[in-house]
Amino acid sequence: MRIIGVNIPDEKRTEIALTYIYGIGRESAKQILAESKIDPGKRAKDLTPQDLNKIQTILEKGYKIEGELRQIVRQNVNRLKDIKAYRGVRHLRKLPVRGQRTKTNSRTVRGNVRKTAGSGKRKVELK
Repeated sequence: MRIIGVNIPDEKRTEIALTYIYGIGRESAKQILAESKIDPGKRAKDLTPQDLNKIQTILEKGYKIEGELRQIVRQNVNRLKDIKAYRGVRHLRKLPVRGQRTKTNSRTVRGNVRKTAGSGKRKVELK
């Protein structure tokens, strides 16, 4: 089953299945189903073509989803990079943007991947 070019899982409840669309979360899915008067507990495979049309028209009218939303997010990040804001610089360097610690956690970003404890640790020069 497809809605706006996205495959929706058939066996999941409609409320959950709609969250497979980029830009639609649980609350948005509940609002969409309430507006279209569709039971949230109904399975996606049980939706009629009329139900799908209702959902599709609501999504097209009131929500930025999929490609359009991804484009907006990309533009926002590029704007931060262009004005050399702190967050933009963190994006440029591929470091955590939202204040996470980097001394221990962001290993993969820093190129220090450890498969098992103790291996891959950077060696300290002995004097």
